[in-house]
Amino acid sequence: MLDDISDKKVKFLEEKSLEIRELTIETLLKAGSGHTAGPLGLADIFSVMYFHTLNHFPSNPDWEDRDRLILSNGHTVPVRYVAMALSGYFPLEELKTLRKLNSRLQGHPHRTALPGLETTSGPLGEGIGQGIGIALGAKLDNKDYHVYVITGDGEHNEGNIWESIMMGAKYKLDNLTVIIDRNNIQIDGFTESVMPLDDLKKKYESFGWFAEDIDGNNIRELAQSFAKVRTIHEKPSVLIAHTIPGKGVDFMQNDFLWHGKPPNEEEAKIALKELRTLKNKIESEY
Repeated sequence: MLDDISDKKVKFLEEKSLEIRELTIETLLKAGSGHTAGPLGLADIFSVMYFHTLNHFPSNPDWEDRDRLILSNGHTVPVRYVAMALSGYFPLEELKTLRKLNSRLQGHPHRTALPGLETTSGPLGEGIGQGIGIALGAKLDNKDYHVYVITGDGEHNEGNIWESIMMGAKYKLDNLTVIIDRNNIQIDGFTESVMPLDDLKKKYESFGWFAEDIDGNNIRELAQSFAKVRTIHEKPSVLIAHTIPGKGVDFMQNDFLWHGKPPNEEEAKIALKELRTLKNKIESEY
């Protein structure tokens, strides 16, 4: 059954998404380095995950029965740090330490540095394999938690991703969901120019997965899709989430040059103004 999410909850999550985007811009500006486009595009997914879908307790990040969320495309981690801070894993003030020496908030997730991170990521292509290991372990231990893996589209150039996809189907891991950030950019350009990925839905289905294309920037559709995959049996699921890189900031949207750079002071000022205008619009529509 689809998640019957209320208009009030949709509004809350949309506002939370914009708050995540604002804090991501501020955090990247303070750091002076990091990735911008991917985190802004993923803000809606992380809003729904941390404030609606995940079964988790920020006050007890190692709770045995928590859902697991793995970030395979680790360079987008600023958006995860912001969502974690907003949900209570650590103080918001700590966001100012992003990428600083000895900070718990490194440029890629460091599992042993920060409670609430499930894996360390940096080298691309590893997250689905890690998720399969955790999901298989849950099956062997008769645990009911769900494993979510967020991965990039450009990351699917890695051969080990496809080995993992085969293994997920072999073990019928219906407690595993992969979410692809299908934003069509990577550091060297547009994905279909660098290495065409074509129809990812058909590819995953041919490997024995349940697959759906979804709007990765639509709160209601995300909530409903995250609920739907938990009703799928005998096979893992993949949601190809079509997102807009740089979402919410006009001059960043769909520009691959923003894949791997932070805003300067003037750019951040313009970006924050745009995002706050969007937040006011949401408030006036409900």
